Amino acid sequence: MSLINASNTHPEMADTEIWQSLKQAIASSSGFQRWLLESNSQLQSLSLDRQVQRYLRETLENLAY
Repeated sequence: MSLINASNTHPEMADTEIWQSLKQAIASSSGFQRWLLESNSQLQSLSLDRQVQRYLRETLENLAY
């Protein structure tokens, strides 16, 4: 309920809170963990934001085929 209130008064805060929550949920998923382990070591040096963005991009690209 507070998220709805926050989005009415400060939409950018709600977006940030939603992204942080979503990012943590994705990062703790087994699919993400497996992807990270199977990926090259370059990805491990990226920030969590970049890792999740890359994971989502690659996942969507694979689903598009």
